[in-house]
Amino acid sequence: MQTIKSFLTVIGASLILLSCGGTALVISTPIENIDSSPLKVSEMTEAEQQNWGHLDLLKDTIPGMSVDKAYAEIIKNKKGKSVTVAVIDSGIDINHEDLNDVVWTNEDEIPNNGKDDDNNGYIDDVHGWNFLGEGYNEQLEMVRILVSGDTSNPEYAAAKAEYEKEYKKWSERKVQYDQIYQQVKFADETLAKHFGKKDYTKKEVAAIETEDEDLKMSAQIANYMFSNGLEALSDALKEISNSLESINDRLDYNLNKDLKGRVNGDDPDDMSTKYYGNGNVKPVKKSESHGTHVAGIIAAERNNGLGANGVANNVKLMSIRTVPNGDEYDKDVALAIRYAVDNGASIINGSFGKSYSPHSDWVRDAIAYAGKNDVLFVHAAGNDSKDVDVEPNFPDDNVNYVEVSDNYIRVGALSPKYGSNMVASFSNYGKKNVDVFAPGADIYSTTPENEYDSKNGTSMAAPAVAGVAALIRSYFPKLTAAQVKKVLMDSGLPLKTKVIVGGDSNNIKPFSELSSSGRIVNAYNALILASRLAN
Repeated sequence: MQTIKSFLTVIGASLILLSCGGTALVISTPIENIDSSPLKVSEMTEAEQQNWGHLDLLKDTIPGMSVDKAYAEIIKNKKGKSVTVAVIDSGIDINHEDLNDVVWTNEDEIPNNGKDDDNNGYIDDVHGWNFLGEGYNEQLEMVRILVSGDTSNPEYAAAKAEYEKEYKKWSERKVQYDQIYQQVKFADETLAKHFGKKDYTKKEVAAIETEDEDLKMSAQIANYMFSNGLEALSDALKEISNSLESINDRLDYNLNKDLKGRVNGDDPDDMSTKYYGNGNVKPVKKSESHGTHVAGIIAAERNNGLGANGVANNVKLMSIRTVPNGDEYDKDVALAIRYAVDNGASIINGSFGKSYSPHSDWVRDAIAYAGKNDVLFVHAAGNDSKDVDVEPNFPDDNVNYVEVSDNYIRVGALSPKYGSNMVASFSNYGKKNVDVFAPGADIYSTTPENEYDSKNGTSMAAPAVAGVAALIRSYFPKLTAAQVKKVLMDSGLPLKTKVIVGGDSNNIKPFSELSSSGRIVNAYNALILASRLAN
């Protein structure tokens, strides 16, 4: 049987007694040592699929973060300090059954009275702030650069070339998916007519023998879909329809030069005005699910019998609605970071990013401001399958690799199966500009209106790390943001496995070369190392 050829140096067991929120937390366990572990050879169960990011590589042979192990063996019934985590994202469904008890409340603000009771400049910011107002659909930053017409902009030529390439790609993809949809729809209707029912089975389709060309082609289409794991053509139509919705969004909004997206009346290029938007932090429509999903990964209430468990158990989620369907504005992000810091967040999750950033200095200044105020900023590495040491992804914390602060950590995404495909095909990477990796593919979490779903992205990996950071800050509150970053990076599992990079089977590298730490985040080890730093 194949084994994992990786090692984690054991830092020696020790007995540590410390004060933690009034509770003595005793850790007398060595950091997990992985000498060898069999690869996962069986398919994951449904329970494993919905919780794989919390599982343990040694015990479960799944590259999770050992969250369940940390609770069972370290945290147990201990009480930690409450930690406020700001989620800079799309809106959060703060009424969701699995989130409503973990939502941050500004105790100094009286709800819905139209007054700025706490004098922070934001009226009725009871659970956070909404910098987008009623807006949601926006252009990509490269489109805004083109629309500006400023050919002296050093990014103009690159933006123009990329726009033309992207518009062509998505236009061709729309034609392709429209054709596929019509073919599958025709096959479904033909087979339903042949069987006299809509719920025909795989077995029935496989048994078809006919000289009718339409029926023969329909059976071939159905058999192909079945061979790819789909149970019915109606499932295929749903998936294709969802893809078409995304494609149309790309063309109608993100790449639409004529779109007038910003509706809050504020000038995104003028930092002198700061107090715009409103206090409604919820999604403007059900499909705006990203922020709710991210929030659940961090802190969906644990073990309450509902759909998902968050990583952290002592969190209050501050919702800052900043990320639209399209690229976020630098001004909104900079102000959102400052809002989070000024209103008590100790961790900020940023599951967003873009390739162009006209006011990147505003955001870097805000990240530095967070650092000066001991706030950790966790950022998703991006989903372009790119090396971000070569092709930039914003926001970042450095200029020519010189960091503006030591409170920023960038996260790449893992898939559930250990081995050559362990790095999610979409994940960005970078030996200098990505710090760690964490579970980010097929992550099950909360979505609006008391629903749950699985999503993919470094957007899912970042909140997993933010959740572990919250555990550290809850049980070891004396550690600084910089120390928490160090713990996250130093306590992960340093895997040497060779992996496929960027989904390109011809691009194979040691996992250790894809980030500065060469590690996957591990909650169990992080709490042990945090306990040692805290004394």
